[in-house]
Amino acid sequence: MTTAPFGARLRAAMDTRGPLCVGIDPHASLLTEWGLGDDVAGLERFTRTVVDALAERVAVLKPQSAFFERFGSRGIAVLERAVADARAAGALVLMDAKRGDIGSTMGAYAAAYLDPGSPLFSDAVTVSPYLGFGSLRPALDAARASGAGVFVLALTSNPEGAEVQHAVRADGTSVAASVLASLKAENAAEAAEGRLGSFGAVVGATLGTAASRAGAELTVDGPLLAPGIGAQGATPADLPGVFGAAVRNVVPSVSRGVLRYGPDAASLVEAAARMADEVRAVAE
Repeated sequence: MTTAPFGARLRAAMDTRGPLCVGIDPHASLLTEWGLGDDVAGLERFTRTVVDALAERVAVLKPQSAFFERFGSRGIAVLERAVADARAAGALVLMDAKRGDIGSTMGAYAAAYLDPGSPLFSDAVTVSPYLGFGSLRPALDAARASGAGVFVLALTSNPEGAEVQHAVRADGTSVAASVLASLKAENAAEAAEGRLGSFGAVVGATLGTAASRAGAELTVDGPLLAPGIGAQGATPADLPGVFGAAVRNVVPSVSRGVLRYGPDAASLVEAAARMADEVRAVAE
């Protein structure tokens, strides 16, 4: 069976379930807040609770790989099950791994997350382009072949990011603008058919006018993952000011703003639904 491209599946999920991505970030302090141990048992209980509560309701679930990797192979086993269970329940899974390397190593990362035969196969993965956008080719090609997506770090919300992302290249464009232009080129074929592209950018919701200051055009004809909603200070009301005409393609990402309502499943569901409604109100 042929899998529809990620962009098309994401658009359908956002239209039916609401435009929201909920992170699965089981860091130590949140496990403690939930009354769980900072161990594999706590990790598994936390992750299963989030997946069971939200995977049938939200468009995207985004596990942060690092919080599972810190527990070694047993943590990765929890992650593998979470990916499988979330996808089986209808959520798109975006693996937040931020991988970036060259050649065969980048190819191995692509095989880990974008090969349907891998136990960590996800609908999309985050990657870093700062070894050069061309270094991402193995991931881009693997995603295209499997109907998956890729989100590329472009204008991140951390203040340190500006020293690289706002840097000006020899041709007078900023690094961020170059990344975004490259993504638009990758999405050209899908855009020509009137569909949302499968190759997206990560652009922080807390950036305000930083995109325009970097000379960056946010219309990449693909999705824009927008972290920073909630604990980092941004709200859904900030999205039109940051993204302008591209706001309909924004996938706001919230973690603590929803997860802090656990471990009660009903409270998690209510928090996610409330946030999705707030985003929908400003995106329409």
